[in-house]
Amino acid sequence: MRRLFFLAPDVQSAHDLVDSLLLERVPESRIHVLAREGTPLSDLPEAGIAQRSDLIPALERGAAAGGIAGGLAGLVAIALPGMTIIPAGGIVIALVAAGALVGSWASSLVGVSVDSSRLERFREAIAGGQVLIMADVHAEHAERIERKVRESRPAVRSEGMDPDIPMFP
Repeated sequence: MRRLFFLAPDVQSAHDLVDSLLLERVPESRIHVLAREGTPLSDLPEAGIAQRSDLIPALERGAAAGGIAGGLAGLVAIALPGMTIIPAGGIVIALVAAGALVGSWASSLVGVSVDSSRLERFREAIAGGQVLIMADVHAEHAERIERKVRESRPAVRSEGMDPDIPMFP
């Protein structure tokens, strides 16, 4: 999947672009619209918490850090005398999993309160009244859809694509 970014000068242009994306068979659940706070978007698909915040990157970092911490705790636990009753591999695996889970949970609490670093380059345009439209499309269709939008919607600026979006949000 690739995330395409478009900047529309106003809500009507954003609405026209969303209609074009729907005609290109991009599901509405894969289209996310972000505008300045207080801008009425009517029936446009608003960006959710996963698109607006650093939730997903925070989850990834938390799982990695928690897993490493859990692995180290597991290694320390099997090195302690008296812990040989429990199979060493099992305790390490259990502590890695527990650490990853706790790390993900703790970092997600922070991630939802932080604006997305991936959208930092659009902050000024959004504050100026422009509307950001993000479309998650299959990689093989990305260039075709981007080209069609450029041809059919001259008021909308294509702002490139993000090649590594998570599959699940």
